[in-house]
Amino acid sequence: MSVRFFHTSDWHLGQFFHNHDRDYEHQHFLAWLLQQIKAKQPHALLIAGDIFDVVNPASSAQKQLYQFLTDAHAIAPHMQTLMIAGNHDSGYRIEQVEPFLAKFNAKAVGVIRRNAQHEFDLGRLLVPIHDAQGQIIAWCLTLPYLRSAEITGLNEHTSNSQSAISYLHQQLIAEAKARKQPHQALILMSHAHMQGAQTSDSERPIVIGNEEALSTALFDDVIDYVALGHLHKPQKVTEEHIRYSGSPIPLSFSERHYPHQVLDIQLDISAPAKQRLCIEAMPVPRTVDLIRIRQDLSTLIDAVKALPQGKIDNLNARHFLEIEYTSDAPPPVDLRQQIEMALPKDRYRLLRISRIYQATASHDTPQSRIDLAPPTPEDLFHRIWQNMGYQLDAEVQRDFQQLLAEAQHDLDEKQG
Repeated sequence: MSVRFFHTSDWHLGQFFHNHDRDYEHQHFLAWLLQQIKAKQPHALLIAGDIFDVVNPASSAQKQLYQFLTDAHAIAPHMQTLMIAGNHDSGYRIEQVEPFLAKFNAKAVGVIRRNAQHEFDLGRLLVPIHDAQGQIIAWCLTLPYLRSAEITGLNEHTSNSQSAISYLHQQLIAEAKARKQPHQALILMSHAHMQGAQTSDSERPIVIGNEEALSTALFDDVIDYVALGHLHKPQKVTEEHIRYSGSPIPLSFSERHYPHQVLDIQLDISAPAKQRLCIEAMPVPRTVDLIRIRQDLSTLIDAVKALPQGKIDNLNARHFLEIEYTSDAPPPVDLRQQIEMALPKDRYRLLRISRIYQATASHDTPQSRIDLAPPTPEDLFHRIWQNMGYQLDAEVQRDFQQLLAEAQHDLDEKQG
């Protein structure tokens, strides 16, 4: 008996990148994914959170998702689509359309709820995966982004976020073990930051209590595969079967060299434990490139002129370009005009020009960079805290991130 599923996450539908929407890139990704579904006919598609970029997504972003689900069901009617909410999503919003999702063999788990006995409603979090004959071949343990208010205060085991997370995992895995038959697989899908994993600068920090990253010790050995979302770089975490699929498109310049992909997972339950897992990375074709030029001011214009030529008629298909130049001398007042004149016509979208001091360019420290972009809340807090003469240690930063995350969530919910 075997089960086959696709693992993907962090679509961030509706994202705006320097005021440019990404609808064109997302549409090409979804069309490509439909081709893979049609060819391989998996039992399930797992989307491990951050489906949308904001909790109140534009109608165009919602339309992209629902049109995809409609098309996927048409070409693979037996495939189940299972989604969880990430920290960018509104869990309540993605659950509101449950009757619609059910028509297309799809299910969304957005929040952790409690049952009539004031315990975690574990039944909602355990979703059976069926084969074409309707037999259960796997159970998916679905854990959306865990907000402190949803999981604490339940009993003596949930007095704080850290203990509540541990208790929830223990209870859910115990329930899954009780339901599992020998021929069935156990798959856990979660949106979280795991200890030892590599991050990028486009990921909104997740802070739960005073612990940002979770331990893989939460996952019992009985779990055959852990499908993670939140971090955009594809990677395994400590074990072969614990993986981030990564985002399907680069969401910042720090991600431009990531191998964006969807994971094709096959589990042969009848095989020995170390031989039952087969993982194939399916590279997502890049439709729009993110290009960074870093040059000395004296050679900058020549480097811009040397960029590949070729007109791209569709504005949304043109490549994103970021320019960094090193110089100790002030730039000419018409530098941007010179750059725009040197750029190959109708091929690039120039997003940013920033200066790095020549003397410190090799170190590439934040102090060496001059950028006209507005400061982030983290930048402002760090400056004020240090100007007051206080030490900016790890505990202070974690507390600030906790407050920032709660404020962002409250703002997102009000806007939703």
